[in-house]
Amino acid sequence: MNQSIEIGTIQFRVLAEGLIFLIILLSGIWLRNTGKPYNLVIVNLHKLLSLATAILLFYTIYQMNQATRLDTTALTATAITGLLFIGCIVSGGLVTTDLSLPPIISQMHKITPYLTMLSTAVTLYILIGGK
Repeated sequence: MNQSIEIGTIQFRVLAEGLIFLIILLSGIWLRNTGKPYNLVIVNLHKLLSLATAILLFYTIYQMNQATRLDTTALTATAITGLLFIGCIVSGGLVTTDLSLPPIISQMHKITPYLTMLSTAVTLYILIGGK
């Protein structure tokens, strides 16, 4: 079994990540502008794309780690990105509920998507060899 991951595959996945992030961002802005009650189709598309993006990213990282063991910098960047993805998903899930939440939850979901995109870009840059 070939453990290596081709550079063309990585480039395609990085491009796919970027495009999916753009769709997630635009659907999130659309949801924020329409307000509650949220359109269920858009909410579910937004959530599923977010989950798919996280899975694609971490599957790519897993494959890269199998091909060549990742160093401490790459593993740290990956862990930070993972925590930010979790923060986005949890805060986003809470924002879509009818619960009375502290304002920090809404603020968190306004900030963490941008931090997640930045962290993902840095992580991919490190993984591709831009150390």
